[in-house]
Amino acid sequence: MVGVSVLGISGSVGTSTVKVLRQFPDQFDLRSFSVHSNWNVAKALVEEFSPEVICITDPKLVGKFGDSYLSTKILYGDKALIDLVQLPSVGVVVTAVVGARGVLPTIAAIEAGKKIAIANKETLVTFGPLINRLVAKHNTVMVPVDSEHNALFQLIQRETRSNIRAITLTASGGSFRTLPLEALEHVSVKQALNHPTWSMGPKITVDSAGLINKGLEVIEAHFLFGFSYDEIEVVIHPQSITHGIIETTDGACLLYASHPDMVYPIAHSLFYPNPTPQMLIERKPSTWNTFEFFPPDTKRYPGLLLAYQAGKAGGAAPGIFNAANEEAVALFLEEKISFTTIPRLIESALNQIENVFPETLDGYLEKDQETRNYIQREFNQGGVTT
Repeated sequence: MVGVSVLGISGSVGTSTVKVLRQFPDQFDLRSFSVHSNWNVAKALVEEFSPEVICITDPKLVGKFGDSYLSTKILYGDKALIDLVQLPSVGVVVTAVVGARGVLPTIAAIEAGKKIAIANKETLVTFGPLINRLVAKHNTVMVPVDSEHNALFQLIQRETRSNIRAITLTASGGSFRTLPLEALEHVSVKQALNHPTWSMGPKITVDSAGLINKGLEVIEAHFLFGFSYDEIEVVIHPQSITHGIIETTDGACLLYASHPDMVYPIAHSLFYPNPTPQMLIERKPSTWNTFEFFPPDTKRYPGLLLAYQAGKAGGAAPGIFNAANEEAVALFLEEKISFTTIPRLIESALNQIENVFPETLDGYLEKDQETRNYIQREFNQGGVTT
């Protein structure tokens, strides 16, 4: 059996990972996991799976649940995530925590020789060059869990690299795909969280509404697959059945399609390099309706252009983009700024913060913190239209 560690098990990816673990109890053993604050979920999973150790990351809950439950050890705080991934019994780590905080446990897992099923896109977006150097140094296997990147991962492995002209990420278009442009300034948090296809956490759902999530995925795809930004495209696909497309040099396109459920990419990443041994969900192509594809409207989704701008600038710019977005989305979710202020704050950060090309983790972290401080200062000083 393969020991599994899941960072962020109470979120949407973590919940889907548990579904896969239940479907393959003879192949995988949940040895550790983290939640931020959801003790009820943690308690139930400890009773079901008997892991060695779990972690509660919410600093307000340190020590609240003691140091053990049944035979499972309880740790607290973000730093303890490193202990979860370094367990000798763990063979694969699913990184499903949200935000740049996922980088330190990911690095620890890489250095410990674990297979990484990476769902924390911010790690690659912010620290891409560093992560790729470490993956190469430690000969680590890293398999993307995001449905789009996992689809492209599988397609690219089946085709000669020299025969691929471009890769395409699909996007549903989010909550406001058909909303009149003039109404975007006044949308509510509740409206933004009403995603038409996927059930995800608040931050990623808001990102999807502005296609900023797809911008992050463009940068992630660059670091995962080595394609230039001119070779990475985005199309709106409302049905969310096609997850990735590669265009070959002769102009033909190969598509990866599946019912929109995260169990497919999660199972693939857990079993890789072996195939998933049994059917997960039966959805015949005859049940699929019309496939629509059209280019994104950059007036509706200005954050997507900013992501390309940051990616092409390189260095710390993708991290500046990510940190500015995290802070801006948090302000929106607290109803302190409008939805359309999010890309304006990101653009301001990219224009005002000096870009550098760090060689160390600390260099990236310094720019990350500088960006967060800048966004908070801009908001507190009224430097943005809210």
